[in-house]
Amino acid sequence: MEIESQVIDTAAGLEEIVRSLEKEKAVAVDLEADSMYHYKEKVCLIQIATEKISVVVDPLAIKNLAPLNPIFSNPDIKKIFHGADYDVRSLYRDFKIRINNLFDTELACRFLGIKETGLQAVLKMFFNVNVDKKYQKKDWSKRPLPKEMMAYASKDVIYLLPLARMLIHRLKKIDRMTWVLEECEDLSKVRPVLSNEAPLFMKFKGAGRLKSRSLAVLEALLQFRKRVAEKKDKPFFKIIGNESIMKITTARPVTLRRLKNIKALSNRQISMYGNDLIKVVAKPLKIPESELPVFPSQKPPVLPNGASAKIKALKFWRASKASTLGIDPGILCNNALITAIAVKNPGDSKSLETVKEMKNWQKQAFGAEIIRVLKKVS
Repeated sequence: MEIESQVIDTAAGLEEIVRSLEKEKAVAVDLEADSMYHYKEKVCLIQIATEKISVVVDPLAIKNLAPLNPIFSNPDIKKIFHGADYDVRSLYRDFKIRINNLFDTELACRFLGIKETGLQAVLKMFFNVNVDKKYQKKDWSKRPLPKEMMAYASKDVIYLLPLARMLIHRLKKIDRMTWVLEECEDLSKVRPVLSNEAPLFMKFKGAGRLKSRSLAVLEALLQFRKRVAEKKDKPFFKIIGNESIMKITTARPVTLRRLKNIKALSNRQISMYGNDLIKVVAKPLKIPESELPVFPSQKPPVLPNGASAKIKALKFWRASKASTLGIDPGILCNNALITAIAVKNPGDSKSLETVKEMKNWQKQAFGAEIIRVLKKVS
């Protein structure tokens, strides 16, 4: 599939291409970022394709991307992504870009019951195209970028428009288009998670199983890693990996010899961070017991009488219905929603409206069935 491709790296070039994009009914969008190479990730390229052209906008060269805002916010221009969650968050984080009229081809594939929904698998299925992903994990913040990487970026997005047409046709044929559009509307409103003052261990896998003293050691190690990563402008895993952090937390080495013996770090890491790490570990070992951190309790909520039986019945219904529709049960109705429905126990369509977690498409397509399931259990 060949279409004209160009790189946009000047403000004047961006203004010109925006005038062209404003006339389109739909554009395809993709991003390249540098999360594997820097402490704070950023969008390094924005690829936009129409039926005739594919442009690669360089946000590292063009400091003001405000001219793109009207394209993304215009409800009359459909913006087609594949797996949009990360892209929507990134565009808002870096450029405050809000998206209206989003269509996610990955989400559409899931509602069509397609098992492998990664772009590589989908393009192979629909176009018999083998997409070379060897540049996917390269450092997109480097400048100048090699020609072959630029070519990869410009070609990566050109199949999304014809793919969207095919998927929309299939969705309409089985009357699931409104389902996907509502999900896409919600997806367009996701935002990056704001950093807060919560301990770093709250987002560390396995922290919930640790006792208070080890939790204090873990937090000290994570804070140390964060300081080093920020200073060196590198991602956490390129400083000390999570597995190594947990090994050090468990062993609590306070001498270099002990640190070497637990084999959590390479010789190079020990050379760079060893002396600092044993000091970091030693400090929380002296914290008084009463001042140690405690991982917040995550006890499941107490369910009202009869809710467990309703949950079981709803899950049985979901498995049967999902099998009939040929889609994943989780996309039909996830476990959190099933619990919410069971707790509310709606007896009619009016009371079903009180289940705020339910989407409109779920209420319209399955509300009556869900109420019947609940009444049988009662």
